[in-house]
Amino acid sequence: MAIRVVQLGSPRLAGEGIRIGTVRRPPRGVAKSAYAARDFYDVWLPALAPSAELVKLAQSGKRDKLWSAFVRGYRAEMRRPDASRVLDVLAALSHGASFAVGCYCAEESR
Repeated sequence: MAIRVVQLGSPRLAGEGIRIGTVRRPPRGVAKSAYAARDFYDVWLPALAPSAELVKLAQSGKRDKLWSAFVRGYRAEMRRPDASRVLDVLAALSHGASFAVGCYCAEESR
C-alpha cells in the first residue's frame, strides 16, 4: 500500500483512499461538510502541519535558500516526540491501507 503526498484541492486518484489534511488551519470560506467533496481532506490532522513561523518562511519568497531553511525546520519539527509518534502510526498503517496526506504544497508551485 502507499502513502502519497498531494496538494489540497487536487483531483483524487482512483484508489487514493482517505485523504488526511496536514494544514495548520482549515480552508477559509469552505463548510466543513464540503472539505471531502472539494478534494481537500477527509480528516484533519494539524499535528503534522508546519508551525506558523515556518509557513511564513515558506511564503516569504521563492528563493531556494528560504525553501531549504523551511525544509530543515519542518524536518526538525517532525522529529519532536508528538509528531514523530503520529508519523510512526501512519507508517504502520501504510502497510495495510492506501491514503494520501494533503498539504498546501508550496514546493509544487515552484
